[in-house]
Amino acid sequence: MSDLRAEAEAWLADDPDPAGRDELRAVLDDHQELRERFAGPLTFGTAGLRGPLRAGPNGMNLAVVRGAAAGLVRWLAETGVEGPLVVGYDARHGSKAFAEETARVAQGAGRRALVLPRPLPTPVLAFAVRHLDAAAGVMVTASHNPPQDNGYKVYLGDGSQIVPPADREIERAIRAVGPLLDVPLGDPGETLGEDVVDAYVDSALRTVEPEVPRDLVIAYTPMHGVGKDVFIRTITEAGYPEPNVVAEQAEPDPEFPTVKFPNPEEPGATDLLLALATETDSDIAIANDPDADRCAVAIKAEEGWRLLRGDEVGVLLADHLMRRGVKGRYATTIVSSSLLSRMCESHQLPYGETLTGFKWIVRAGDDLVFGYEEALGYCVAPTHVRDKDGITAALLVCELAAGLKSEFKDLGDRLDELALRHGVHATDQLSVRVDDLADIATAMATIRQRPPVALLDEPVHAVEDLLPDADVLIVRAGTTRVVVRPSGTEPKLKAYLEVVEPVTDGNVTAAREKARASLAALRTETAAALGL
Repeated sequence: MSDLRAEAEAWLADDPDPAGRDELRAVLDDHQELRERFAGPLTFGTAGLRGPLRAGPNGMNLAVVRGAAAGLVRWLAETGVEGPLVVGYDARHGSKAFAEETARVAQGAGRRALVLPRPLPTPVLAFAVRHLDAAAGVMVTASHNPPQDNGYKVYLGDGSQIVPPADREIERAIRAVGPLLDVPLGDPGETLGEDVVDAYVDSALRTVEPEVPRDLVIAYTPMHGVGKDVFIRTITEAGYPEPNVVAEQAEPDPEFPTVKFPNPEEPGATDLLLALATETDSDIAIANDPDADRCAVAIKAEEGWRLLRGDEVGVLLADHLMRRGVKGRYATTIVSSSLLSRMCESHQLPYGETLTGFKWIVRAGDDLVFGYEEALGYCVAPTHVRDKDGITAALLVCELAAGLKSEFKDLGDRLDELALRHGVHATDQLSVRVDDLADIATAMATIRQRPPVALLDEPVHAVEDLLPDADVLIVRAGTTRVVVRPSGTEPKLKAYLEVVEPVTDGNVTAAREKARASLAALRTETAAALGL
């Protein structure tokens, strides 16, 4: 305890934030609390920093942000990258203060800092980096994490997220910063005007065609985040009627009071949206996550409204672009549906498959025209935003839905058409949230030591372990596939399941029912293989 307390007191002596110092002093006699806060520093990885808001090195706070910003600007100087640093932020607790601190550190190091005019979606920051010819960008956000978290995401000058070895080099630069009280600070930088938002919207509008149907009733939620204003402006300027917005979730609220987790994938998170869609007799329901880089879509079904899986939206958008004649590479990740590869083969288009994350998807090839990941992330125009973008994805979904409506069809009908041509590619996910990260390591070790010999009574013909490049295990058997990996942003273990079921005699419904039953059985088998 004496060593731990000494470490805490050393941190106190160098913490530039009075509120952080007061918070830490209040827990100096709490051994367990100190152990958690000083278990080690937040590691700067390919997703930047993300963690709970608390004082100490193992949390998001002003001291950690000052060190991260100082390390980043030092790395930019060492690599000879010129240009300003663009800084954006969402409406989470601490986001604006962390953005201002980043700008002051950059200015103090002699690098111009440009700060977005208000809390805005992450895609606006990713767009602004290239639009303003910046050296790099920082977005202060924890995306869809719980309200007690915040994060620090870095974009390179080409508008993409960092990848190795840049993450390790920035981490080393952060560790070499020295005393935080010695970091020179400048003024708060230049606050950009609304013209940067105008430029984003103008660019987004070019992703859709001008002379196509626009009759569509839309229900929408920004899920207490920052997407609403940019979403509504983009949708209405594209010619669609103004969406109906979930009133309880319309304005930014860092507490996210109506949802357990502000993630459209979480059970119950879209209940208010689907209720509004029913009340307004909407044609489609759309949700952005709090920083609006992801997009969830729901459609009418016989049993009521149904949320589409990310794989379903991904292949619908890809198919729409292919039908529009958009030539180039279509890419997804190793955990996403294999249907996209079948579609590319059918259209004689290049296909890309990468590790999980848009930092890899956007690097699938110089000819990339579309990329998606099953976790509701879509890049429908890499020349617009070189990352996932929930605003332009929603815009393209509306274009597709309105076009189908004019033909008395909907997105479900288009999915059936794809199934008839390529078979039902049914996907699901086994996601386990843990309190102790050691539980994830134990489960991964269990399935590595004893991988299943059969899946759904079909013999396993391939087990691929992607270590050391990635903590991923892939098991294949016949028309079945399981991909297991830890989440990169949350304390979760994830298993991605896929079953491919051919359509016999044109009966898509029967094929879907059979695939659904197979997925349920596969979930049980996978949980057992993980020791859960």
